[in-house]
Amino acid sequence: MYESTTRDIKVSVKPKFLAAQSKPQEGYFVWSYTITIENTGPETVRLKTRFWKITDAAGRIQEVRGEGVVGEQPVLKPGESFEYTSGAPLATSSGFMVGSYQMESFDGKPFDVDIPAFSLDQPSQTGALH
Repeated sequence: MYESTTRDIKVSVKPKFLAAQSKPQEGYFVWSYTITIENTGPETVRLKTRFWKITDAAGRIQEVRGEGVVGEQPVLKPGESFEYTSGAPLATSSGFMVGSYQMESFDGKPFDVDIPAFSLDQPSQTGALH
C-alpha cells in the first residue's frame, strides 16, 4: 500500500498485476489499482480533475489528464472517503505511476493533492526495478 496526505486529503493506492488480462509474449502487461481518497480535514471538498504520469521500464512516459475519476467528481465531507478501481496497461513488465488530483474547497478555491508514486511490477519478474 502506498499513501500520502496533502492538505488533510489522504490518498492510498493498492496496485495489482492482472495476469489473466496480460499477454507477456505480446508485450502487454495490465495492472489494476484501487485508490481510497479520505478527507481527514474540517472542510468539504470536491475532486475536479486528475493527472497521471505513467512510466514504463523502457522510460516511455504517458501523461493522462481528465475530469474526475471513473466518471465521477466525488464530494467528500469531513470524515468521508471515496474508493475506486481503475487500470493501466504497459508494454513492459514493470513501471510506475504518480499523479495528482485537483480538488476544490467548498468556497470554490482549487488546490492540488498528490497521488503517491507507486510501483507496477509483474510478481513473477526477477530483479524488479522498483
